[in-house]
Amino acid sequence: MKKELWIINGIPGVGKTTTARGLAKRLERSAHVEGDIVHEMVIGGHVHPGGTPEKEANAQLSLCKRNQIVLARSFLNAGFTPVVDYVYVTHHFIDDFQRALPDVDLHLVTLAPGPDVALDRDAHRPEKTVAAKWLFLEPMIKENLSTHGLWIDNSAMTVDAVVDYMLTNQHRARI
Repeated sequence: MKKELWIINGIPGVGKTTTARGLAKRLERSAHVEGDIVHEMVIGGHVHPGGTPEKEANAQLSLCKRNQIVLARSFLNAGFTPVVDYVYVTHHFIDDFQRALPDVDLHLVTLAPGPDVALDRDAHRPEKTVAAKWLFLEPMIKENLSTHGLWIDNSAMTVDAVVDYMLTNQHRARI
């Protein structure tokens, strides 16, 4: 059986982490690689994406995404299906996954419930409310990734319904 990796994408507040966990629970052997947690592993000198100095923010963003690939490879080698969630704006980072893991079936799912839904969901999560700051990324993601993977308007769907849809349409998610 060929190894698989799932990437759950979208702006903050669309349900990436919840969906990634829901999918991981449905897979026989899986691991959730939450990009925000990987990024927050940097403590001393931490710079948030979009922060200053810009060069350091970009370097830490690249480090985060490289470490997601390292973790994914480690889980794959141990027989787990990684489910990675993070904000991917361009195909370049997706290409990095493909180059680093050429023997793996990659599935890209972009959640796109629209900015109003993302803002509403974001307002109801106690751990962070950041969607408003990042709404400008939505048109960029659409422009750069609209022909890649499976896009889902999950605005009126339960997590289980989204996961069902992903699994039923995994051939469309494959990149």
